[in-house]
Amino acid sequence: MCGIVGFFSKNGTISEESLKQATQTLHHRGPDGQNHWIASHRRVGLGHTRLSIIDLRTGEQPISNEQENLHIVVNGEFYDFEQIRDDLKRWGYRVRTNSDSEIALHLYDEFGTQCLQYLRGEFAFVLWDERNELLFAGRDRFGIKPLYYAVIGDTLYLASEVKALFAAGVPAQWDYESFFQDNSGVLPQDRTLFQGVYQVPPGYFLLANRYHMQLIRYWDFNYPRIDAPVSKYSEDEYIEKLRYTLNEAIRVRLRADVPIGCYLSGGLDSSTVLGMAATHMSEPIQTFTISFDYPAYNEEALAREAAIRAGAKIHVVPVRQSDLADYFSDTIWHGEMMINNAGSICKLLLSKAARDVGYKAVLTGEGSDEIFGGYADLRRDMLLYNTQDRDDNTVQELLEELRRNNAIASGYLVSDERSKPVKSVQQTLGFVPTWIQICSETSLKIRSLYSSEFTTQFANQDAYRVWLNQIDVQGQLAGREPVHQSLYVRSKIQLLHLLLRMYGDGMEMAYSVEGRLPFLDHHVVELVCQIPASLKIRGMTEKYILREAARPFLTDTVYHRQKHMFLSPPPSLKPNEIFHQLTEDTLRSSVMASLPFFNQAKVIALLDKLPEMDDSQRMSLDPILMRLLSACFLQERFGLTAR
Repeated sequence: MCGIVGFFSKNGTISEESLKQATQTLHHRGPDGQNHWIASHRRVGLGHTRLSIIDLRTGEQPISNEQENLHIVVNGEFYDFEQIRDDLKRWGYRVRTNSDSEIALHLYDEFGTQCLQYLRGEFAFVLWDERNELLFAGRDRFGIKPLYYAVIGDTLYLASEVKALFAAGVPAQWDYESFFQDNSGVLPQDRTLFQGVYQVPPGYFLLANRYHMQLIRYWDFNYPRIDAPVSKYSEDEYIEKLRYTLNEAIRVRLRADVPIGCYLSGGLDSSTVLGMAATHMSEPIQTFTISFDYPAYNEEALAREAAIRAGAKIHVVPVRQSDLADYFSDTIWHGEMMINNAGSICKLLLSKAARDVGYKAVLTGEGSDEIFGGYADLRRDMLLYNTQDRDDNTVQELLEELRRNNAIASGYLVSDERSKPVKSVQQTLGFVPTWIQICSETSLKIRSLYSSEFTTQFANQDAYRVWLNQIDVQGQLAGREPVHQSLYVRSKIQLLHLLLRMYGDGMEMAYSVEGRLPFLDHHVVELVCQIPASLKIRGMTEKYILREAARPFLTDTVYHRQKHMFLSPPPSLKPNEIFHQLTEDTLRSSVMASLPFFNQAKVIALLDKLPEMDDSQRMSLDPILMRLLSACFLQERFGLTAR
């Protein structure tokens, strides 16, 4: 895991000083070394900060081939690289390092951009091909590793984080439309909150030369059509296939030249990863878990039980409201997005704890809910849209049970009224996924706080139509099970922007920790996509097939427990503590007044009403208050200007 930077000027020369500054900004991603390379014609430069995990001695980057006409910087890990390296040597390539990163360089030499089909793992890279005067940048299939870019004049800038682009001279400005889209819950996958700054989307690569630049998709989720031939596998066979494939994905992620730990909660996903990983280890795995002083949110006891079951050692990281206040600013700085809940801060503190005891790499359970249908809203979609053989009374009874069991996830409690903006979703998909309905209803509350100028600017814009226009509806959604459609569209938004950035890479790399995600191994995902929806969600049981595949590695408690979203206690539940005071003070301050989106008088009026509300009402407003607070800290930390 590292930080990477790439500059390419079509006609002029790049600034070495700007390249150094951009690279230095990513020091937290790679504290073990920093290097850069500039072409002799000075139109191209690559920068790299290194977090040494594999090949501690010879793995420095940028890496060049023997002819010095191909140059690469890589962030992330390629798994099973030893086999590919042996193949490359047999084909006549001279491999200079023992690093996994070098294989991408020679695979490109052999296969061009089709080299991506041979790469397995979490990665982003920038490669310069001097022979063809071509820049080639690729990102992994799910967007686990970030890759941002901007074009200023005739120069293309790429980096692992937006702050590095700002350090290179890209103007730090708000993107008004992206802000509107993000507050509607549907920020397109190529966008950021910053004017002129984009992402290479997951499963895409970028090509640039003197004459043009283009983005090309090389991978996507591929759910079967309803009219496809019935699967030839039985339920038991699917369980065995999943157990083998997931176990193998975990095994390859244990390859490192440094110790590997495991993040652990009281849930099915991290317990599965830990249980399977323990079978491959000769020593106890070190695990890291969060504890809260608010019982309804605290899973420490469940995590301890799972650790004992796996023979692991556990490090408990207590998180108080004061910790959330102290680290809120840094969380926003490292994540470069707005948050709905302080859970991202907890993930940052977990990474700090892991690094404090010497761990650079950890296994995590992220991605499971997004492929197996773990969230309550997906169970609701299954009941409403995939049910063919239940009567309406039974469905309503199950929906009510679902609502009661998930009361703590306040965002789930949606009304049955469909607000106007989601009509475009209904027209396009034939139904409205519950998570989009939740986003729509939350966005209406946020819009009530907008300034008149910002409201007028986007009064006629349908955020959901803008987003859907970028989705390949006919190719990837039409004719699929509704729950599979929900999973697909969710992967394009919440998996990318929230889970992988604000709970994943951004928070892990803040303290130079590499997260490895076996559930998002593409072999696992491609298998799970083909598994029938009825094996993912069975009645009120989410992730049914994962539970059965992981049963030998789980405690009885975890096996029988329903999904509980990882959420931090809302600050409004403890109004006398410092985190809530930070929220109040910031939203009443000049920083809030300087934001170009909101009417501060409306925000203050909302704050004044909080003492009169009960806990459930305050909880329902917490995502909105967190987004407002996030926007204030983005403005302040990055010095963002109105366009």
